[in-house]
Amino acid sequence: MRFPGPFDIQRVLESQWDAVDPPFLLTDVSVDDFRDTRTASDPRFSDVEQGRLRIAFQSFVLRTPQGTLLVDTCVGNDKQREMIPEWHLQDFPYLERLQKAGLAPADIDYVCCTHLHGDHVGWNTRLENGRWVPTFSNARYLFADTEIAYWEQLHAAEPDNLYRQVWDDSVLPVLLSGQAQRVDSEAEILTGVRLRPAPGHTPGNVVIELNDGKARTIMAGDVIHHPAQIERPEWASMFDEDPDRARLTRRSLLEELVDTDTIMLPAHFAAPSAVRIVSDAGGFFYATVAADG
Repeated sequence: MRFPGPFDIQRVLESQWDAVDPPFLLTDVSVDDFRDTRTASDPRFSDVEQGRLRIAFQSFVLRTPQGTLLVDTCVGNDKQREMIPEWHLQDFPYLERLQKAGLAPADIDYVCCTHLHGDHVGWNTRLENGRWVPTFSNARYLFADTEIAYWEQLHAAEPDNLYRQVWDDSVLPVLLSGQAQRVDSEAEILTGVRLRPAPGHTPGNVVIELNDGKARTIMAGDVIHHPAQIERPEWASMFDEDPDRARLTRRSLLEELVDTDTIMLPAHFAAPSAVRIVSDAGGFFYATVAADG
């Protein structure tokens, strides 16, 4: 699946959940609350009959004149994730799907994670001979400095916190490998590819702005998890570290993009994944953007 906009953007799907109870993802949102949205009647993003959410776990590959960038690396294989069975010790055909997109792991020049939750860093590493090693052997892994600093401080203060396993198997091996590069949260990491701070979901969360002078796309990561949050930007994710800040960041992004030609490409929207934000009575809605393949 290729998307219009700057450069050449392809989706690499790891998995999709087709019937997610709204309260699993959205704080204090019931099935009835969700059914009251227009999004609930869109079968691309919802199980209409059951009033459930569809969400995808996917990466985006961006080919630029300066190299190939992989954004967010999903859950990964062989990871100990007992709290979420669908992630625990999995064997996803992710690398095979990357190959279908025309890329081997060695072809990736840069990896950038919008934040360091477990479903965005998993393929940073893979298990080889009992050791976690970087999956993308030739890549520079670009981490926003504020995000890395937050998790370093948390793990130092609370060594047994719930996220420690993710750090140990999917982030720390990259740092120790020498392939990691800490970058400013407002850095232009490649020509036309810029990070922007988007705090709330995590303190150092970023979005990635693509602009080649002709078109513009915002890779929104987890600022918005599901299209229902376009209609209801006040709905927080269960996984937001700071829900109030996340609400402000989400609304600010929607206000910036509404009724413009800018494409928004969030991390978890099921296909067609890409949308434009349009004004609606009293708020916002989405118009999906056609992709090839």
